[in-house]
Amino acid sequence: MNQTENMIQAAFSQRINQVPRSFIRDILSVTNKPEIISFAGGLPNKDFFPIEEIKACTQKVLEQEGHQALQYSTTEGLPALREQICANYKKQGLKVSPNQVLITTGSQQALDLIGKVFIDKGDRVLIEEPAYLGAIQAMSMYEPEFYPVPLTNQGLNPFLLEETLIQKNIKLAYLVPNFQNPSGISYTEQRRAEVAELITKHNVLIIEDDPYGSIRFGEKAHHSLYYYAPEHTFMLGTFSKTVAPGFRIGWIVAPNQHYYEKLVTAKQAADLHSDIFSQRIISSFLSEYELENHIKKIIKAYKSQSEVMIQAMEEHFPSEASFTKPQGGMFCWVNMPSHFSAMKLFHEAIKQNVAFVPGVPFYIGKQDSNTFRLNFSCSTPEEIQEGIRRLSEAIKNNFT
Repeated sequence: MNQTENMIQAAFSQRINQVPRSFIRDILSVTNKPEIISFAGGLPNKDFFPIEEIKACTQKVLEQEGHQALQYSTTEGLPALREQICANYKKQGLKVSPNQVLITTGSQQALDLIGKVFIDKGDRVLIEEPAYLGAIQAMSMYEPEFYPVPLTNQGLNPFLLEETLIQKNIKLAYLVPNFQNPSGISYTEQRRAEVAELITKHNVLIIEDDPYGSIRFGEKAHHSLYYYAPEHTFMLGTFSKTVAPGFRIGWIVAPNQHYYEKLVTAKQAADLHSDIFSQRIISSFLSEYELENHIKKIIKAYKSQSEVMIQAMEEHFPSEASFTKPQGGMFCWVNMPSHFSAMKLFHEAIKQNVAFVPGVPFYIGKQDSNTFRLNFSCSTPEEIQEGIRRLSEAIKNNFT
C-alpha cells in the first residue's frame, strides 16, 4: 500500500471492516440490464403498489394535516398508526399495546436499533442457516459471534437448537418463522411451540422478523413466536411488502417498557423519528381502504407466479436438484449436489441473461455453496418460464 491507501485504511473503524457488503445490492448493476431476466431481487411487485389510493391519501393528509405532517414529530411514531398496528395484531389473537410499538425506518432499522441496544462485541447470536443476509449485515456492525442452526422443512431442528443454546451461551436468536428469506420455509405450529419453549427455557431473547406473514397462499395462519413467548420476543414488521417499500415504514414491538425505552433512546440518537409524512399517509390508507383486500390481490398474483416457477423447475431442472415449494412469501430455495458451485453457476447464468442470488451471502464463513435463491414476485409467468429454461441450460453447462 502507498501512503494514501494506508491513511484511508487507518481511518476506518475496526467495526466497519467486519461488515459484509450486500451481494444483492452489488449485482443490481448487472441484473438491471433489460435483456436479463432477474430472479435476484427481493422486491415486491411494483404493479401492485396502490398508486391511486396513495395519491388520494397524500392529498387528504396535505389538506387536513399539512402543517403537522411537515413538522418534526415524536420518536415513538404516529399514535394513530401504532394503534392500527395493534388492531391488526388483535386479529391474530395477540394483545399488544401502542406503548410497545416503535415506528422505525423499515425493519432494517429495527435490526440496527436492536443491535445497538443489546449486542456488545463478542455476544453470541443464534441465526437460521441459511439466514436473511440483511440481518447478518445489520447485526455485524456490533461485532457479535454468529451461531447458525440449520433449517429443516419444519423449521429449526430442536435438538441442534438446544445443543447450541446450551453450549454457546446465546444472548439473542434471530428467526423468520413465516416464509423465510431466503428459503421460503415456514415453521409448523408444533415447531414454533418447541422453539419458543426452548429459547425461553434458556432465557434468550427472540427477534421475530415477519415481513412476509401476510402473503399467505391459503394455508391456515400459525401462531407467532410472540404468542408462545411474549416476555422474550421482539416482533418486527413492515409495510414494505404489503403497501410500498419506498415509504420505509416498519416497526418493533418490544416485550416490556424497559427494553422499549432503550430502543427509543437509540432511535433518538439515530434519526430523531421516522418520516412522519409517510406515517400519516399510510395511516390514512389503512383508515380509508381495506388492507386485506389489497393483500388478496398480491397473494393471488404471487401464488400464481410461484406455481409457474415450481412447474418450470420440475420440467427443466435435473433430477438431482431439489427446491422448496413455499406456501407464501416471495422466494424459492434450490439445493444442488454438494460438489456443485452456485457461484460458478451465477457467472454462467449471466451469460445466458438470467440472474439469481447464490447461497453464499446467506451463510456465515462460506466461500461457495451448492444452493441459490430465486425470487418469483417480480417476473411475469412468461419471464419465469423463459428464465428457468435459460437457468436450466446454465446448470447443464456446470453440472460436472
